[in-house]
Amino acid sequence: MAKVTMEKAIEVEPLRSQRISVWLKGKTPLICNRMAGKAMRELLMPKGRKNAAEKSQSLKHDPISEFRNSMSMQSGDDVATRLVFPAPAIKGAIATAGLETKGTTKAQIGRLVWVEGYSCELYGVPKVFMAIVRSADMNRTPDVRTRAMLTEWCLQVTISFVTPQMSEQAIMQLLSNGGIIVGIGDFRQEKGKGNFGQFEVSSEEECKDIIKNGGLIHQDEALESPQCVDADTEELLAWFETEVEIRGKAELLQPTNGKA
Repeated sequence: MAKVTMEKAIEVEPLRSQRISVWLKGKTPLICNRMAGKAMRELLMPKGRKNAAEKSQSLKHDPISEFRNSMSMQSGDDVATRLVFPAPAIKGAIATAGLETKGTTKAQIGRLVWVEGYSCELYGVPKVFMAIVRSADMNRTPDVRTRAMLTEWCLQVTISFVTPQMSEQAIMQLLSNGGIIVGIGDFRQEKGKGNFGQFEVSSEEECKDIIKNGGLIHQDEALESPQCVDADTEELLAWFETEVEIRGKAELLQPTNGKA
């Protein structure tokens, strides 16, 4: 008679999740690096190469417009801040920190941790920052790029994670490590050369001055009347504005008042 074997039922333990809400306070200035609206529209419907006549009727750069377009914003007057920052960037900092943290991997963090929402309200006053950069072409052509820089900043982030694989202590440690070795924004610590966008795990009490002086009203004022972050930017912007007037191309600039 054939032997009958009984298969055991597969038991699967349900996964559970927890969430924590923490404040992140900048240790070094944050450089915003949102893709400009003009570039996104060009991807959606390319115009093709400009001819000589079209080039003569346009400007290669409009610093104030580029400054405003480098930031992600939210509309309305019932919000705490005008500026927001993409939440996935925070998760990216946590996951990358897993590469340098014993006992975790980047792939594991990617599966077990996520940041609530698509964006976080960003506190701080943006200023105009102009710098010489290298383009991504073969010759690494130099160019001038204008972005927004927040010398002091903070944001609140809500993080969810799967238990028991991850714990609140592990998340806090990964956040702390990510703030040191990864950072967020442009020219951040992760990239190797810059050390911008570094942060530390903080509290609302420790961020109260930035919250008070870097909320909606102060950000709207900074967007309407931008200030330069350093002397080099101030000098370069002043030269540009004078040269535009001399060349009779001031009408090609976007209005200097109002939000992007």
